[in-house]
Amino acid sequence: MARPPALKLAEVLAEIRMSPSAFYRLRARGQAPPMIKLPNGELRCRRADLDSWWESCERDSEAWR
Repeated sequence: MARPPALKLAEVLAEIRMSPSAFYRLRARGQAPPMIKLPNGELRCRRADLDSWWESCERDSEAWR
């Protein structure tokens, strides 16, 4: 079974509507979705990891409670 392609950083940023600088701040604090660093230095995110991260953000929000 073939793996679904991982999302490029630009695709992740567009989907979550976040600037690169804000994303890197989240990542430095360990609060960003898990990313895969490729040998060429590019970052990728698996769709399942991004979806899980979104769900965890929703659970932590006031609207969820």
